[in-house]
Parts: sequence; structure tokens; C-alpha cells
Amino acid sequence: MTAGADVLVIGAGIVGAACADELAARGLRVLVVEEGVVGGGATAAGMGHLVAMDDNPAELALTRYSLELWRRFVAEAPQRHEYSPCGTIWVAADDEEMAAARAKRGMLTAAGIACEPLDAAALYACEPRLRPGLAGGLRVGGDAVVYPPKSARILLERACARGARLLAARVRSIDAHGVALEGGERIAAGMVVVANGVAAAALLPELPIRPKKGHVMITDRYPGFVRHQLVELGYVKSAHAASGESVAFNVQPRPTGQLLIGSSRQFDSADRDVDVRLMQRMLARAADYLPGLAQLNALRCWTGLRAASPDGLPLIGPHPARRNVWLASGHEGLGITTALATAQLLASHICGSAAPIPAEAYLPARFAQLDAHA
Repeated sequence: MTAGADVLVIGAGIVGAACADELAARGLRVLVVEEGVVGGGATAAGMGHLVAMDDNPAELALTRYSLELWRRFVAEAPQRHEYSPCGTIWVAADDEEMAAARAKRGMLTAAGIACEPLDAAALYACEPRLRPGLAGGLRVGGDAVVYPPKSARILLERACARGARLLAARVRSIDAHGVALEGGERIAAGMVVVANGVAAAALLPELPIRPKKGHVMITDRYPGFVRHQLVELGYVKSAHAASGESVAFNVQPRPTGQLLIGSSRQFDSADRDVDVRLMQRMLARAADYLPGLAQLNALRCWTGLRAASPDGLPLIGPHPARRNVWLASGHEGLGITTALATAQLLASHICGSAAPIPAEAYLPARFAQLDAHA
């Protein structure tokens, strides 16, 4: 029998590590159970962007608050996180997308997020390697990137320094009194936090979470090839498609001088193999915006599985029908950005303190299928 805990956190990706760190900081005895590598899974597969997203007010509130937390978190040693305050340029291909850029600027500005409209001349002054003929864009200077596996490990190291423990094991089942491990061992816990991404659905089949597969490619080192994270304004349509597959232009400069190239989305695929056909589509899209990419050397490509909820918002808070079970899942492509805010919200729920931002939009009880679970 492994010693119990006040809170048992399943998953040591970026979200689970952040939750463990914050709960330990509040004086709770925390045990983290992870079957794989700390910072593995979707955390290791992601591009590591820290970006303000405004598809709806709740998403904007969560990303804005989390970006503030990230800036404080990395301030002492940004190099440990491979943190780069490169900012994001949302690229507008035509007049319709320029209108979308103006609307985005209005939303972000109203939320206190500084951003700068770019006409065509200003866009090419910022990023001269973009293809000719683009209309302009919007620069969000406060966005940044990190290397997510490192940040997850730093969070968990800090949690352990605060008294948390890490157990390498696989959870087989959950009940109101703790968990059972794959080998039959039981661990008692006052509360169980499920923060293991798409794998959460295997433990809690009623969760409204679907896998969204994505592809990423990394290049050799080309310092200065681009200066900002570049995303097409059509990205939002592809990112929130409800079915099928899609690609969008998303290129990110790393502090190493390498480039990360995304993005793609495939629903309901648990196959982690690279889909060559979709990767070709994704790279063709990227090269359409940045023609010089076609001359660069690629080092490797990989895939990851995002945990997607039906409404695009994460599930943060108590399971409405399972006593002592708490959820921190369903972050889709924003798990890195929103990990720190998720931890704050979850800890506020568990400890009964005031939430730092309105929390209702993220409560799992908004899904009837969870309320109906017995």
C-alpha cells in the first residue's frame, strides 16, 4: 500500500504538474501518478505557444490571466524554459481577413491586451520572407513561446520541493476513496484530480472528450528566418472545426534558431503515426505563406493527441456525479497556455477560496452527460 495523500493528481504533463505545484503551495499533501515521462504526451508534442485567444469571452479571460502567470513564472530564469517573447503576428491574406484582424484587435484591446494593426508595408517590415500580396495583419507583442517539457519538469520539481511526491505507475480505476493501480495496489486519497489529457476518457468514459490529432515538423537551425510566431487568420476556422481534418499556416521561431511548423487537426484518431498525406498538405500551406521554407532542411516530424471538449473550453472543477473526483482536462491546443490558470482555478475550488477569474464557464457540470452519470 502506497502512502495516501490529500490530493492525488493523475498525469504529470503541463496541466497536472501545474495543479500539483499550486496545491502543494497551498499546504496540501500531493501525490502525482504518471505512467510515462514527466512532461510527455501532448505536452511534449505541442508547439509551446503562449497566446491570447479570443474565440469567446471565456477563452480570452482564461488565456489572458494565464499569460500573466506565465510571465511571473519564467521571470527569474527564462532560459530554463527556453522562453522567447517573440509575439504573434496574425497574418491577413485579403480584405476579409483584415476585417477579422480589426475585430480581433477590438476584442484584445478591450481585455487590456496590447496589439498593433499592420498594413501590408508594416507586415513586410516585420517579416520580409512572407509571400507577396498579403493584406496585413495584427501583431500581439505579449505572446511568447516556451519548451513545454522543460516547464512541466520545473513545475513538478517545485511541487516536490514543496512536499509533493511522484509515483511512476498506471492508474486502472478511480473511486471516491482513491485509485487502483494496474498491478492491483490501491492508493487512498481524499481527492483525485484527473489531468491526463485524452487518457482521462479511459478512466471516466462519460467525459465529453475526443482526441484531436496534430502534426508538427522541426527544421535545422536558421536564426532570424522569422522573428514572430506567424499564424494565418483562417486558423480559427480550422482549429475549431467539429469534424474531419484541416490544416493551417502556423510557423514558430525557437530560441535555438529552429522553426516549428504546424498545424493540422484530425478528429477521433488515436493513431500516433505520421500521416504523410496530411503532413504534405500542412507543409504546402506553410510554404504558400513562407516560400523560403521549401529550401530548409527538416530534422523530424511527430504527432500528438489533443483532448478536445465539445465547446472548445476545458473542464476545470468537480465532477458533478463522482464524489471527490476533480477534472482538469479538455484543453485541446491551449493546454500549455492555460496550464497555470487552470491550476489556480482548480486549487480555488478545492480549497474553497475566491476564484481569480469567473470560473463558471469551465465547470464540468455544464455537460449534461456528466450530471447523468451515476
